[in-house]
Amino acid sequence: MKAILLAASALIAQSASAQTIAITGGTVAIGDGSQPVQGGTVVIRNGRIVAAGSGVAVPAGAQTVDATGKWVSAGIVTGIGDLGVVDSSGVDESADASARQSPYNAAIDVSTSVNPQSVMIANERLGGVTRALVAASGGQSIFGGQGAVIDLGNDPDPVTKARAFQIVQLGEDGARSAGGSRPAAWASLHDAFAQAQDFRRNPAGFDGRGRDALLTRADAAALLQVLDGRVPLVARVERASDIRQVLALRTRYPGLKLILAGASEGWMVAREIAAANVPVLAYALADLPSSFEQLAATESNVSRMTAAGVRVGIYFDGSGGEHVVRQFAGNLVAITRVPGASGLDWGKAFAAISSGPAEVMGMGAEIGSLRPGRRADVVVWDGDPLELSSQPTAVYIDGVAQPMTSRQRQLRDRYLNVVEGALPKAYDR
Repeated sequence: MKAILLAASALIAQSASAQTIAITGGTVAIGDGSQPVQGGTVVIRNGRIVAAGSGVAVPAGAQTVDATGKWVSAGIVTGIGDLGVVDSSGVDESADASARQSPYNAAIDVSTSVNPQSVMIANERLGGVTRALVAASGGQSIFGGQGAVIDLGNDPDPVTKARAFQIVQLGEDGARSAGGSRPAAWASLHDAFAQAQDFRRNPAGFDGRGRDALLTRADAAALLQVLDGRVPLVARVERASDIRQVLALRTRYPGLKLILAGASEGWMVAREIAAANVPVLAYALADLPSSFEQLAATESNVSRMTAAGVRVGIYFDGSGGEHVVRQFAGNLVAITRVPGASGLDWGKAFAAISSGPAEVMGMGAEIGSLRPGRRADVVVWDGDPLELSSQPTAVYIDGVAQPMTSRQRQLRDRYLNVVEGALPKAYDR
């Protein structure tokens, strides 16, 4: 019966995505860094964007959605958190984001545990989030495993791209995992890569269980994908000197496809990052020395790297509340008015939470904007998406209209106007 229901759900979603939909009259934010245009139209066909902007004709026979007085934007893309992997961080049985006792690290594939029915999925969808980068942390290792790109659609298949990137910790967290120092973390990295190469040369003779082995066979196979550039290596680092060390990795491992995550001091080496053509997922609000590796943190970090030519998306490494990246982007617009600070204009700020993360992951031709051919992840808002008072009135993922409800909203409605007789017996008045 469950299989029949899933099949029926898939058929309904497929039929819905085959429709041609024209969303008209709204202020359209394409998400590619351009400024929003008033009175625009977005056309969706077969789950993809056909056209978006001003002067777009409505196809004959299209289902028309009037968005006059509203905003229409690309869906928000967040990363890198644990959305869909953790139901409650305080309940170990419901959390698959950590595997501290596991012998595996690089081989861990988070896509196998994403739960599309997680309460948090619907909550974040109602905040305008349509895609997310998710990851877990591995065992006692600097490697956190293989992350995934997921959609937040109301369907049984949430994974857009499995094994989309490999996480490695090389800052203070990496030092702790490696035994207490940065040199130990770097030694672990180079030894792991060397063992992966041993596995390539002689798979049958690779033990992976010996006394000196850092990797299992599965870990070694996963790291070969990284060394060959088929899977990007996301290096979590904050301070400028660590960033330089990461950039230098290509001289020894030329096949690496690098991504920086965190990069609180990225502005200090922005030209070097740009010259290396390495994209960054950066914190937007880090402006205090919350650790020794973030002594030079500043809210101007994202804008300074962007000005230097670095591809930047906003980094979110929390557990729930992904939609708060709207506030991060809004702050980048607001600080343009602060003397001595530098931020982003509206179009670039919104791109930092839409096409930015998608392009960092090499998926800009597939998700993150309303450019023709992209997946039709579209959000209709009752106001400016970067104003926290604005809320979505409609959400489309892959061209399919999503339910505008969640457990959080149902609980709100249930207890909004409670009559005496409806109260549980424990409530006394």
